[in-house]
Amino acid sequence: MVEDELALYARDCNIAGISLRGDLMTYIPPDYYSESGEQIYDAASSEDIVSRIREADKNENIKAVLLEVDSYGGYPVAAEEVMRALLDSSKPTVALIRAGGLSAAYLSSTGADWIIASRNSDVGSIGVTSSYVENVEKNKKDGLTYQQLNVGKFKDAGDPNKQLSGEEKELILRDLALIYESFVESVAKNRHLPVDTIRPLADGSSMLGTMALKNKLIDQLGGEKEALAYLENIIQEEPSICWD
Repeated sequence: MVEDELALYARDCNIAGISLRGDLMTYIPPDYYSESGEQIYDAASSEDIVSRIREADKNENIKAVLLEVDSYGGYPVAAEEVMRALLDSSKPTVALIRAGGLSAAYLSSTGADWIIASRNSDVGSIGVTSSYVENVEKNKKDGLTYQQLNVGKFKDAGDPNKQLSGEEKELILRDLALIYESFVESVAKNRHLPVDTIRPLADGSSMLGTMALKNKLIDQLGGEKEALAYLENIIQEEPSICWD
């Protein structure tokens, strides 16, 4: 970790506050930053979140981890990395879903010991997509021709500038089905529920916090106040958060 991150948990606090906001990726690409180094697009990286969780784990002053979630999804590998870091943490972990904790962000949250969300939060969206807009007809109108130059039958499968063949579609759907099954199984395992309970909920739709609580996708309705009360009961001292 860089020096300012190391100093993050050296202050007088006992809760590591970590943010998961915007699109969840494994890393933030360079074009997400301005020339001055400021992030200009809303995104979070699993490498940063995991690093902060591990640093909190090693700090004796930190008694618990609070993951603040405000994200409508992202990439499956990034979600798996955050989820596993929470599951592997030796400290109590809480996920606080604000406006939204959907798809990859929800999967990440299930690694926490306790999930809190507002009654009006968007929660869930258990499903997988790789949809895109095909440009073939537009390119024809614009006088553009796709020249297929590749070795390997499926090397350019999913390129929006060419029509997707039946075989290519089957190949992509095969992989999406595998990711979907992993998603469903992980949620069921982390939420201590049968897979058959989660599967009917895994149609890609979201639900408000009140319904998420009823379906056991979260543990409690509330916001930061309720999260702090829960943490105080767990660590048996007044919680003080150091935010990343």
